[in-house]
Amino acid sequence: MDILLHPTYFPSISHFVAMVQANSITFEADDNFQKQTNRNRMYIYSANGLQLLNIPVKHSKDELHQKYRDVKIENDFNWQKQHFKSLEAAYRTSPYFEYFEDDIRPLFEKKQTFLMDLNFQIHEIVTDCLGIELPFTKTKEYFKQTSLTDFRYLANGKKDENMFETYTQVFNDKHGFLNNLSILDLLFNEGRHAVDYLKNEKIIKKDF
Repeated sequence: MDILLHPTYFPSISHFVAMVQANSITFEADDNFQKQTNRNRMYIYSANGLQLLNIPVKHSKDELHQKYRDVKIENDFNWQKQHFKSLEAAYRTSPYFEYFEDDIRPLFEKKQTFLMDLNFQIHEIVTDCLGIELPFTKTKEYFKQTSLTDFRYLANGKKDENMFETYTQVFNDKHGFLNNLSILDLLFNEGRHAVDYLKNEKIIKKDF
């Protein structure tokens, strides 16, 4: 399976199921930015249940046609400190948070200019934490139709209807199992056992 998908902010588990099971990975790098997608947001499991972490971005004058690769992060807000504090509060008691903390922390300490660049850095860090290599190429122009298996829909949480097997989460006893969160939830709870989990799950292929 040769797949096409968007680089996103600490991608959902569905993203990684698709990538781990793919023969080749191509990231869409020439599309227009769309709001309210996982390009700049992730979902984690906090003590109060589902929590959204959103990166603020600078708005262009022509928001409808702003290229994703040109989107700049709004660093006037101290979002990095807020996001890392939220991760600590959510996962400090998880089995593997301390094991991966030093790998993840630098992403929240260095100021980034472009959202897409940050998301590619995240890909490299997370795959290293998982102990796997997921090499990829980038598109050079945008095509609505593609001969690749199109998983670009996974960047839109409302369209991602994938359901996965349960695993132990920190606050299971409070809110039950929360499906398809950020890959960080699986990583902090399962460590490198996450790779076997990702290999065994099924992913929905949609026709567009």
